[in-house]
Amino acid sequence: MINIVTKLSPKRHKRAILALALGVLAAGLSACAPKMAAQGINDPYETQNRATHALNLKLDTYVVRPLATKANRVVPDPVFRGVNNFADNLNLPSTVANDLLQAKLRPALNNTLRLAVNSSIGIGGLLDPATKMGLPAQKTDFGETLHIWGVGEGAYVELPLYGPSTQRDAVGVVVDAVFDPAKLFIPKDKRWLGTFAKVAAKIGDRGRYSETVDSVLYDSADGYAQARLLYLESRRHSLGQSTAESEFEDPYAQ
Repeated sequence: MINIVTKLSPKRHKRAILALALGVLAAGLSACAPKMAAQGINDPYETQNRATHALNLKLDTYVVRPLATKANRVVPDPVFRGVNNFADNLNLPSTVANDLLQAKLRPALNNTLRLAVNSSIGIGGLLDPATKMGLPAQKTDFGETLHIWGVGEGAYVELPLYGPSTQRDAVGVVVDAVFDPAKLFIPKDKRWLGTFAKVAAKIGDRGRYSETVDSVLYDSADGYAQARLLYLESRRHSLGQSTAESEFEDPYAQ
């Protein structure tokens, strides 16, 4: 790992150091973090969160939802599936890294083989032959890595553009973005393709899950409180902290 970091460009080196520093900080916090399942709602920043939610809602109302609705009407499903497959394939190096940090060797092997298959005979990830070959998607992120290390959930936060999160998962988002192993293999002038694919995939998901998302954001008496509750339920269930099935499938889950 140290050899890889020292060979990076100065800009990449700074990003790598930042990501590693955040990881070390999180590991240090894990020493004193209670390993009990998070319960209830911890939202001491509700005033700020509601302000961010209002901004996100305006962005969704005037930009994201209209774009997603139109795209869902004119773009064929196979095209959206290809974009989603491509975006998911770009996330696999980060997923494998987190599998290893979590000491989950079987998922790491599954995702490594999945990356190899879909990147080759899957035409760079546009197709998903790996699933048909018994290598299903097994997603994870640095937020889950922190959970495995014993870092507590922290307070609920709503992030600009990104949406519902927690303090722990917010750190995970930053680390996954800054220290994405895929950047080591993608030329700098081609990275915009990955960014475009990921944004397009999110827009496609917004259109596909339009009724569910609209019911939460626009039809609820308190869209903020509803989104907060459903996010926490879904996230805790995915981390094995809750045995109750969430009725909400988060379309923006990584």
